[in-house]
Amino acid sequence: MTKLDQFQSVFLAADKTALRYEKIGVEHVLVVSDRDGDAAGELLNRMRAFLSVIDDEETRWARLDGGGFSSVKQLLDTVDEQAPDLIVTYRHLHSSAWQWPHSLGEYLDVLTQATRVPVVVLPHPDAARALPHTLEHTERVMAITDHLSGDDRLVNYALGFTQPGGSCWFTHVESLAAFDHYLDVISKIPEIDTESARELIERQLLKGPRDYIESCRRQIAEQHLPFEIGEIVTMGRRLGEYRKLIAEHRVDLLVINTMDDDQLAMHGLAYPLAVELRQIPLLML
Repeated sequence: MTKLDQFQSVFLAADKTALRYEKIGVEHVLVVSDRDGDAAGELLNRMRAFLSVIDDEETRWARLDGGGFSSVKQLLDTVDEQAPDLIVTYRHLHSSAWQWPHSLGEYLDVLTQATRVPVVVLPHPDAARALPHTLEHTERVMAITDHLSGDDRLVNYALGFTQPGGSCWFTHVESLAAFDHYLDVISKIPEIDTESARELIERQLLKGPRDYIESCRRQIAEQHLPFEIGEIVTMGRRLGEYRKLIAEHRVDLLVINTMDDDQLAMHGLAYPLAVELRQIPLLML
């Protein structure tokens, strides 16, 4: 390695991404259901209690009941017309497919990709799958991503939905399968010491997210935000690891990214996570 390469490596390693904190504002919430009348009103009231952390005197709550739409286009047109800051709904609107754990349903599949409005996705009310501690409050919020460093929007939303005095967990799980694949390639290159590569690469992969979380802690301290911050940075089989962490920490709300600028399909692990984690509310950005 030349001295120039060494200098560049040291410079890049020292270039740490820091959180740009911004308080989120939610002025208009649209609660979408396939219920009508009292059942729809009861859902809205329960959501105001569940999401009390974002509810204040200026927050406007509106309902789109089951009789108000019968197609994906009608739903999207209403969202465009009302321009909410947040949508609250549940899986398998106008569908009995909630009985099978294989999708979110056509309305939600399109809604999460055709609009940039954040969506809180609830367990289906008829499925009886919600964990006992969910839908009561947002004291324990977890933000997960496969690229935490620099994901300010994800972090700011996670903080914004955490109740004062609660805990907000920042979670980054590096793919062990991908890591093992590249280590297998490296092991076949005589010029590279495999064990040194394993140790150094793993250390650097996990250093970025840890440094970013440390910047989050500093920002939160400077802003005097009343949260406890939890940190989980590890390597593993992602889906299984996330399931374990969510159960272990009794998470009330999981915050994930869904939009991907490079494709129409949902971002990365978001879809399998959203489909499989049916027992807790999700905030899909």
